[in-house]
Amino acid sequence: MNEWFDAEDHIERAHELYEAGRWDEAEKELRQALARNPFQPEWHFNLALTLEAAGRFREASDSYKKAFELGPGDAQTAVLVGYNALRAGDPEGSLPWLEKATELDGSRVDALAHKIDALTRLARHEQAEVTFYLAQQIDPENGEIYAAMAESLLARGLHDKAVWCLREAARLDPELPRVEARLAEAYARTGRHERARQLYLRELRRDPGSVDTLLDLGELLMEMGRDGEASEKFRRVLELEPDNADAHFNLGRLAEKLGDRAGALRQYDLVVRLDPAYPGARCRLVDQLLAVRGDEAHDRARLLLLAELREQSERPARFAAEEMDELGQLLLDAGLPAEAARVFKRLIARRPNDAKAHHSLSVCHFLRGERAQGMESARAALRLQARYIAPMHNLAMAYLEQGQWTRARYWATQARRLEPDDPSLRRLRLKLRVQAIFEVARWLGRIVKPGKRRKSSEPGEAAETTGAE
Repeated sequence: MNEWFDAEDHIERAHELYEAGRWDEAEKELRQALARNPFQPEWHFNLALTLEAAGRFREASDSYKKAFELGPGDAQTAVLVGYNALRAGDPEGSLPWLEKATELDGSRVDALAHKIDALTRLARHEQAEVTFYLAQQIDPENGEIYAAMAESLLARGLHDKAVWCLREAARLDPELPRVEARLAEAYARTGRHERARQLYLRELRRDPGSVDTLLDLGELLMEMGRDGEASEKFRRVLELEPDNADAHFNLGRLAEKLGDRAGALRQYDLVVRLDPAYPGARCRLVDQLLAVRGDEAHDRARLLLLAELREQSERPARFAAEEMDELGQLLLDAGLPAEAARVFKRLIARRPNDAKAHHSLSVCHFLRGERAQGMESARAALRLQARYIAPMHNLAMAYLEQGQWTRARYWATQARRLEPDDPSLRRLRLKLRVQAIFEVARWLGRIVKPGKRRKSSEPGEAAETTGAE
């Protein structure tokens, strides 16, 4: 009995702490109550609410799941399991729970809206569209399903249709979170930047402290070339959230654009310290470090590149092909061709018809002294892109080093036809001309020298005869 009363006391204190926004303390009280009685679905539900409020969506989803399993298994709890799994970055794991919610209650349009979102993130756009039409049949006046469908349309590049969906969403539910900002993003993608700017400002009038809207507006202003205004928006974000990595990253981009290397270094360094896994931050910082003279900067650049390489090796699916290519090029710039070759091989496995990746791999081989492999990769690049000058130049140089002048001349000539003003090709052509002159001279020498030997031998013979006499 005492255990029960103790648990109830912890629950009472947890409610008070939750209302005060003291999530960590509320969680402790709830866990102490559950340690005394772990079979109360309401307590697991309350713990899930607390974890969700603290932004710990994966743990919240697990707690909602326990509440569902211990309780009557209602549709609302199933929706919350799926929704928090989605917010935790697990769209695949969210789908069974959202489907379970619609099985338990076919009128749950919110479950269908979240399902559209999950399917969009999984690039299953046809299924997302089918789900949208099903939701329309249940509640055609629901703004959330139009907003969710707009994300799928944006992902497919159907910007005008996305604009229509978001306008409908704003008409049906003007209080929908950030609906004006999402409409602004759609307008920006269609090139209507001024209209997008006005919508972002309208959203900020409604919610002046919206960090996401400030960031989106700042990025739009950068795209419009209004760098001073963009900087002001990012600095406003830092007033609200001093550790916001997105704002620091964008300030780094601005500094880089303005040629302020010290500012770019400072901002990118802050991003890497705040969030080592921030997309592109390590590579941006490395690019700046490699431009700085001194072994210390270059040594740090190599360490950062190796850390990025480890992360890409462990979780390759998380990185886009463009990010892999950027890492490979930076590894080459840092003098790490063996590591760069590993990246380009993975990139070719993902995109076998990428001529640039084959060329980059050939460069890695040449830098490592692996001439045969380098020539094979260069030929592979040319099979995919017949007018690719860089591998032609490298093949010409490789044949030149082997003394195969005719083949070297062939590839140099092919490249010169495509780029007659390229300085590196002009130097290569000059080298081949000098070699051609040398070859002609040597060939003539093979014809003339025997005659010279015969003429010079006659006096010698006479001298020897004279000597003998």
